[in-house]
Amino acid sequence: MPEPQPLPAVKMSLRLDFSPGGRLGPGKIALLEAVAETGSISGAGRAMAMSYRRAWLLIDDLNRMFRTPLVEAQPGGARGGGAELTPLGREVVAHYRAIESKALKAGGLHIEALQALIDPEADASRPSSQAGSGTADIRDSS
Repeated sequence: MPEPQPLPAVKMSLRLDFSPGGRLGPGKIALLEAVAETGSISGAGRAMAMSYRRAWLLIDDLNRMFRTPLVEAQPGGARGGGAELTPLGREVVAHYRAIESKALKAGGLHIEALQALIDPEADASRPSSQAGSGTADIRDSS
């Protein structure tokens, strides 16, 4: 009797699209957390393998998205500058992580059911014959 295959790992991504307002997802939240950990936008960018400019633009986007800024930055100089999350920034991260956790728990049974249906021999990284076409014809051919 063949040994049962382990279930594939699952990672859930959650992106919130506020209309109007903007988008908040795992990348921006990770950037906020990196700012909190490193104490700077440039350090957060390095930690996430992104340029300072990209990190700064994302922080600027987040600061404009909410009623008050999520990150306060001090310009460089003799003291070296730095950045930190504002109380609202910490609150936004906490709310996002709470939503993420509750969504994962709420969908747990369905996620496990989907895991059990995954073919462990399938190579999802390899494009299918229809990949890139943008559409698939799923009409009933009967």
